[in-house]
Amino acid sequence: MSKRCYYDVLGCKKGAPISEIKSAYRKLAMELHPDRNPGDTTCEAKFKEINEAYDILKDEQKRAAYDRFGHAAFDGGMGNGHGQGGNPFDFAGSFADVFEDIFGEMMGGQRGAKRQNRGGDLRYNLSISLEEAFNGSKAEIKVPTAVACEPCRGTGAEAGTSAETCPTCQGHGKVRASQGFFTIERTCPHCQGKGRVVKKPCKTCGGVGHVQKERTLMVDIPPGVEEGTRIRLSGEGQAGFNGGPNGDLYVFLSVEQHPIFQRDGHDLYCRVPVSFVTAALGGSVDVPTLDGGKVPVKIAEGTQTGRQYRVRSKGMPVLRGNGLCGDLFVEIFVETPCKLSKAQKELLRQFEETTQGCQPECEGFFTKVKAFWDGTATKH
Repeated sequence: MSKRCYYDVLGCKKGAPISEIKSAYRKLAMELHPDRNPGDTTCEAKFKEINEAYDILKDEQKRAAYDRFGHAAFDGGMGNGHGQGGNPFDFAGSFADVFEDIFGEMMGGQRGAKRQNRGGDLRYNLSISLEEAFNGSKAEIKVPTAVACEPCRGTGAEAGTSAETCPTCQGHGKVRASQGFFTIERTCPHCQGKGRVVKKPCKTCGGVGHVQKERTLMVDIPPGVEEGTRIRLSGEGQAGFNGGPNGDLYVFLSVEQHPIFQRDGHDLYCRVPVSFVTAALGGSVDVPTLDGGKVPVKIAEGTQTGRQYRVRSKGMPVLRGNGLCGDLFVEIFVETPCKLSKAQKELLRQFEETTQGCQPECEGFFTKVKAFWDGTATKH
């Protein structure tokens, strides 16, 4: 039976880049691996076929010879350098190219001791006031976390002793086992990939090398932070294992509601009540600013509820904006007087008798209403 084209075996076109060939091989190796298809001779044969194809196409010289002469380049010893009767295909070598990727997924994502050594990351939720978000601040936080055990200095071994080389893997952290025509490499079950074992565990940490402890840290909060801003404190997470680096601490900020100001991005909004006399005649009101000051806002004559006045650069600082700030929007609310005395009520009634032509919104609305009613009555 004639051999299939190596490009067809991997599902690639002739001339495909090596990255595409490796990706295709990796996908097929995951699918056809004997560990995932125990007892399936068809999958085993196909697995052997893709290894043979990949061994040729991953090598520039072999690939060039194959592109020119096809399978004949490796039949009958045409200068393949392996010798008569030898096996020109190093299946273990081919599979090693993607071994860690494949077994990283097949064994729960563990790809060796180095990744396991890094300490875990931590999250801390910190609530701050709008003033702190405006000015920036320093916050003291207390974080319970795993730190290196002081008596054993993180080794997990009792004082005066030390961890010993794992007898199972000889310190490599991995063990190998032959299966068919290739070798499988797995994390050592005895030392869990650390390469060393503790025979006399530290009494303080029980051989773990870590103890739980509450640490006090200072967090720098820059001006202009928003809800959900994340601050990373490098190396302040869980202590690493087996001498590995610590993880990181991520501080997530939430900004509390303010009794006067509402925030929208870099802008602030403030609702200011004014008397109907000020709204009618015009005037000026002092509006507070978040930095603790105040700014005068001129109210135009005849101002209605809902009108906004813009005060530039009195909003929130722009994070890392080199001094840029948003704006403050002042929304006017005209307050209707209540709890009036008899004399005041009488004055208002006298005033109302002289307001014809001074209230265009009211007069316009009721003119439309009258026309609507008259039209309805005509139809009936």
